[in-house]
Amino acid sequence: MKELRTTTSMEKQKNLIAIIGPKGGVGKTSISANLAIALSRMGKKVVAVDLDLGASNLHAVFGIRDSKYSLDDFVQNRVKKLSDIIVDTGLKNLGIIRGGDVPGITNMQYQKKMKLVRHLLGLDFDLVILDLAAGVSHDVVDFAIIAKKTLLITTPEVPSLLNAYSFIKVAVFRRLTFFFKYKKCPDILELLERAKDFENYPLLKTMEGFFREAREINADVTDSAKKILSGITPFLVVNRVRTGKDANTGKVIQGLMQNYLGIKSSELMTIREDIAVEKAIARMKPVMTETPHSPFSRDIEQIALKLCE
Repeated sequence: MKELRTTTSMEKQKNLIAIIGPKGGVGKTSISANLAIALSRMGKKVVAVDLDLGASNLHAVFGIRDSKYSLDDFVQNRVKKLSDIIVDTGLKNLGIIRGGDVPGITNMQYQKKMKLVRHLLGLDFDLVILDLAAGVSHDVVDFAIIAKKTLLITTPEVPSLLNAYSFIKVAVFRRLTFFFKYKKCPDILELLERAKDFENYPLLKTMEGFFREAREINADVTDSAKKILSGITPFLVVNRVRTGKDANTGKVIQGLMQNYLGIKSSELMTIREDIAVEKAIARMKPVMTETPHSPFSRDIEQIALKLCE
């Protein structure tokens, strides 16, 4: 995957913001849609792209029931340019790209994936919001890797928190795999594989331990890899917060990322539980347009402000 490695090591990140919800049902798509609205209201020219390639529903949040084209048409070469399938939301400064619903499209061929990456990077917008699928598939991780900023969405429940940590762990290992392959370091790659089996290789249980061993093989390459990881600073967003205890659950993930992966979360933010979300979804309307002063909308605005700092 030389091209992906090259892309992710250069200007790669540009204006992309990836919204990640490793566990389904955490409110990722609602957050993506309403965050896009909040950013557009700040004067940013925004397009939200539904990259849930097998079960898209971002368009439904905006009340869009149908459109002439979807991402299927671009991926399957029925449309040449990604910009040609942007749908007008009726909101100032904001368009969307509908996702795909073709079985099997979630396992995209490498050439098609790279074509999509190039076109995403080429979109003429201030910000491109990527609403990614749930799970930790290679497609999801790869799209997250190319983004300038990532929002990792979780809820206070333990399974959701663990899925969030697992996603970051998979992303770290995949990013390092790309890098060490690019640098032609098979011995370090073998060490990285052993690090996945930390029960049998306890010295490799943490990234600090892995890098210590890797430096014995090639110190210069290892130090470069550490710099790459220092650039992974996801925003951690805890959704559906009801209590102060709920709000603090994100600190558990921050601690795990710091202690085991050497990753610092740049921000920990929360979104309050709000009945307005359920009502807006039932009406196929964004919360930001239906109840702009609701707790959910105000919290989304705060996240938008942070992203623009």
